[in-house]
Amino acid sequence: MIEILEGRKGQVYEKGKESFNLACEKASLAGSVSQRACVFCGSRVVLYPIADALHLVHGPVGCAAYTWDIRGALSSGPELHRLSFSTDLREEQVIYGGEKKLYSALTELIGFYQPKAAFVYATCIIGLIGDDVQAVCSRVADEQGIPVIPVHSEGFRGTKKDGYKAACEALFRLIGRDDETPVSRLSINILGDFNLAGETWLIKEYYRKMGVEIVSCITGDGRVAEIGRAHRASLNVVQCSGSMTHLAKMMQQRYDIPFKRVSYFGIEDTAEALYTVARHFENPAVLKNTEELVRSEVSRIYPEVKQYRADLCGKRAAIYVGGSFKAFSLVKALRHIGIQTSIVGSQTGNSEDYEYLKEICDEGTIIVDDTNPLELSIYGGEERQSFDRRCQGAAHCL
Repeated sequence: MIEILEGRKGQVYEKGKESFNLACEKASLAGSVSQRACVFCGSRVVLYPIADALHLVHGPVGCAAYTWDIRGALSSGPELHRLSFSTDLREEQVIYGGEKKLYSALTELIGFYQPKAAFVYATCIIGLIGDDVQAVCSRVADEQGIPVIPVHSEGFRGTKKDGYKAACEALFRLIGRDDETPVSRLSINILGDFNLAGETWLIKEYYRKMGVEIVSCITGDGRVAEIGRAHRASLNVVQCSGSMTHLAKMMQQRYDIPFKRVSYFGIEDTAEALYTVARHFENPAVLKNTEELVRSEVSRIYPEVKQYRADLCGKRAAIYVGGSFKAFSLVKALRHIGIQTSIVGSQTGNSEDYEYLKEICDEGTIIVDDTNPLELSIYGGEERQSFDRRCQGAAHCL
């Protein structure tokens, strides 16, 4: 029998079995093989989908290999983001510094690919040897005439969540560069959707039908010029709150742009996201368009949902995600098609997130923070036996 590490036991909770007191927002336990990524990886995940920017990893080649094409984010145009560039630091640069190599790499790459901006990711080794990445970026920006932005993402500084913050601070330096392009009063920025499978395009089309202009998508199918005028939108709509709330708060403070947290996972939450935006603008035409859109889409997909429910009723699911906001929606979406969530958790959830998960989950659901594959396999085996006993004699789904 494989035992859970003693230091991890406070990060596991079974609903209905004990009082709720789930430990979270703590450093991963040594030896637990956490699935959390480093600061560098977190920043790369967020910035990577900006398709017309150059992304240069300043460090050993392994860091670039680790995050190459990390999410496969789709682009409707340029695909420069899908190329992985590295300064490939070796022993000589570790001893004498890598600034010359960084300058040379930036100059060559910008000259050849003509990007609209460049991001330079500082990795662990850069934090140790002390390269002045900011100075090199400033010099190249002056010479090349494009924004060259350092991303302070040294991996040892924290966890993936800290990488989100580093990415937001880098993005903030792009915002505010375009005060000329006309922008509607009924306009939004979509924050925290990364267009992994073309979902950003569907969401943009929904808002278009509602009568709402999309100023920028940060960062799915993102463009440097669109991000440059993001400060002129009327509302920020935040999908992945873990990665983008920091940017939304900075924009609220600097540009007085309010933000709303939404989710586009599942029928229920997608409809509520559209209504949230419509209600914000207090525009009768937008609200009417939204009602018609939701009614039409639900009518179109409901027969398919019924079929899936008939096929999947009684099945179980284990959900483990990076940001807990996605878990909320997935629990509800799976319930619509008859699937019960037996295990749910996240890498970066906070106490409020887990309190809400407890409320929406069924009795016996195991809730975990910062878990690993071994634990999930153990909980999955135990939950299977427990679930089978609970389901004996249960009614079939309608």
